[in-house]
Amino acid sequence: MELPKHIQDKLAQFQGFQNQLQMIAIQKQQMILQSADIENALSELEKITDERIYEAVGPILIESEKEKSKKRLKENKETMDTRIKILEKQEEKLSTKLKELGAELQTLLKGTGIGAG
Repeated sequence: MELPKHIQDKLAQFQGFQNQLQMIAIQKQQMILQSADIENALSELEKITDERIYEAVGPILIESEKEKSKKRLKENKETMDTRIKILEKQEEKLSTKLKELGAELQTLLKGTGIGAG
């Protein structure tokens, strides 16, 4: 049995939302890991007594000042945490849309005799 075009369109939209939600979850997880790495680096910096440190920049190490590195790391962590919050809001909105669209699809599919009870 061929599904009506409007139901096919809704199913495609539903799958698109699922894909978007999955991508957001992956991005969020990566940023959470990066934020944890930054937190660990800040913690290690606190243990160092020297004011001059070496910092990895790409494949090389450069000499840096502890306070400048600490400031840069804190700024990066703040940026990362803000991005995580934005992704969480996007995730929440998308989940709501998915639930609404899923309910709508169930209703439409029941009307065609295809949907499961």
